[in-house]
Amino acid sequence: MEKSLGDLEGSTTGESSRDLLPEPLHRPTWGSKLQYILAQVGFSVGLGNVWRFPYLCHQNGGGAFLLLYFLLLLIIGIPLFFLELAAGQSIRQGSIGVWKHISPRLAGIGFASCIVCTFVALYYNVIIGWSLFYMFNSFQYPLPWESCPLLANQTQEEELECAKSTPTTYFWYRKALDVTESIGASEMNWPLTGCLILAWILVCGGMIKGIKSSGKVMYFSSVFPYVVLLCFLIRGLLLDGAVDGIRIMFTPKLEIWGDVQVWRQAATQVFFALGLGFGSVIAYSSYNDRNNNCHFDAILVSFINFMTSILATLVVFAVLGFRANIVAEKCVEK
Repeated sequence: MEKSLGDLEGSTTGESSRDLLPEPLHRPTWGSKLQYILAQVGFSVGLGNVWRFPYLCHQNGGGAFLLLYFLLLLIIGIPLFFLELAAGQSIRQGSIGVWKHISPRLAGIGFASCIVCTFVALYYNVIIGWSLFYMFNSFQYPLPWESCPLLANQTQEEELECAKSTPTTYFWYRKALDVTESIGASEMNWPLTGCLILAWILVCGGMIKGIKSSGKVMYFSSVFPYVVLLCFLIRGLLLDGAVDGIRIMFTPKLEIWGDVQVWRQAATQVFFALGLGFGSVIAYSSYNDRNNNCHFDAILVSFINFMTSILATLVVFAVLGFRANIVAEKCVEK
């Protein structure tokens, strides 16, 4: 009764609703603001920027898709991203707790976001396992995907299947995935299984102590992809035909804006790139102090996300220009 009267007195004296929110006991906080920014950037920047965005940009008119994506990012992406940051920071709970605090009937949204994150973690760790498999094989000399393997009994004749495709394609389907003609039971692919187990061990090791361990891991996991992208960009710009590919990237075909599917794909990419609706943005911001400037955080992370998409698209289009140049040269020779 006394607490209720005190709350009523505080509200009548002009105390803000943010100050009336219950403070969770023993809520950990980020070691520094840099750890928090790197965590948000590391979560939002991923395959959506490095793989999906260049694909959609190439499919939907190059520069026209860039302009449309930036427009929807300002109208839809940044406001919703700020909304999740503010909700997690003010209520200081995870996705389930935030939605339950808003309304107990909305707690199912928080549980649904956790289930979605579980499914995403399953296939993301498979991709990490593939990456580890390629990293381990890259220490071989010569590289196993540099040339086609020779037949066992004929030392001068290449594998026919590899000769009809490419060495990289053959290595991916036959050596890495070991693709079979059916989806039935087959022998265990032990190298990939070991890489998958190692991927889960690395993820669990980075999260075993909550933000105390994951915050330190962010210094590497969030910065290293930019180092790799910059190396790829420098190498790509030195290839013949890279300028032609980049020119196509920045050439807008505004007539494609008349297609509703392009607008849908751009809006979907905004949600996918920023990680909206997964609950992780809410969880990360819940470890902040309530006085943190989340307006600045929303704009900064969204801008870094957009520039990362541009950087990855530059790399992809530079390589596409090089490959187109190679194909044109082979066509001229024939």
